[in-house]
Amino acid sequence: MKKFIKILIILVIALDMTDHNLFNDTLYSYIEDSYYKKEYNIVFNEKTLNKNKYLYKEFTNNVTLTDDFYPKNKTDLLNIYYTALNNGLTDFSFYCTNEYKSCIQDVGTLSQDADKFSYLNQLVHPYNSFKTIKSVSGPNKRIDVTIEKKYSKEDIKNIEIKLDQIITKLNINNYNNINDKIKAFHDYLVNNNKYDSDKDKNHSIYHSDTAIGALYEGYAICSGYSDAMAIFLDKMNLDNVKVITEDHVWNSVLINNIWYHIDVTWDDPVVNTGENMLRHDFYMINTNTLLKKDLTQHNFNKDLFDFIK
Repeated sequence: MKKFIKILIILVIALDMTDHNLFNDTLYSYIEDSYYKKEYNIVFNEKTLNKNKYLYKEFTNNVTLTDDFYPKNKTDLLNIYYTALNNGLTDFSFYCTNEYKSCIQDVGTLSQDADKFSYLNQLVHPYNSFKTIKSVSGPNKRIDVTIEKKYSKEDIKNIEIKLDQIITKLNINNYNNINDKIKAFHDYLVNNNKYDSDKDKNHSIYHSDTAIGALYEGYAICSGYSDAMAIFLDKMNLDNVKVITEDHVWNSVLINNIWYHIDVTWDDPVVNTGENMLRHDFYMINTNTLLKKDLTQHNFNKDLFDFIK
């Protein structure tokens, strides 16, 4: 038995020194998972992908879904992370190719790029979005990635229950016009929430940066408003994304091949008197109208969101 184990270890080392393209790392991964007791999901082909219930369509030319988890450049790296997020993965691995000499270094650099990852978070369903991402290099040029989701399974269950209750209460399914359905939910969010100014000071007691705050606690900031709206739009089977600038995030929804902006946060203004106000200034407007109204917090990067005209 000991002799067999020694032979097995030698085989592992030999495979580690062999170009992965020869074996596609299948045999190595099997032995490695058995020997090192790793619990990561090694993604090799599209059979394991595109199965997530909350998978979003691809709209931008900047990133694309991929079934190739052997990156050859920085673009491939970004596509891998985007694919993992959009598919709702919580842990997975991929392998740097021998010809991609700076792969591990680029993974480290990308991991520090909060702006790029924040951008990816807006292109996926809120349930698939991340709270933290950790990338660690392992043997055989393997990168192990652990994703902490923004929403737990319990959060998702509670949000779905609350949304169904709201949809029933507002008789949303009885509306024939999709604009009326969205407006009803938009108005509900505004009328049942206050902007959580304490969140900006980092001493809020509410989950106002999530849909939990917007749907259960009555306090939200822009990420909470926009997550709640995104989840609702998805429930209405409407293609949508969240749009970000340096200081703000809001929703954009595709209807009749036109992208319309919805900013619930700015339609729920904070006033000195403390009274609740409902506006429709930033409801279902096109990009030209949006930028005419405000160039401070809504002047989004059109190269990143190249599909929103």
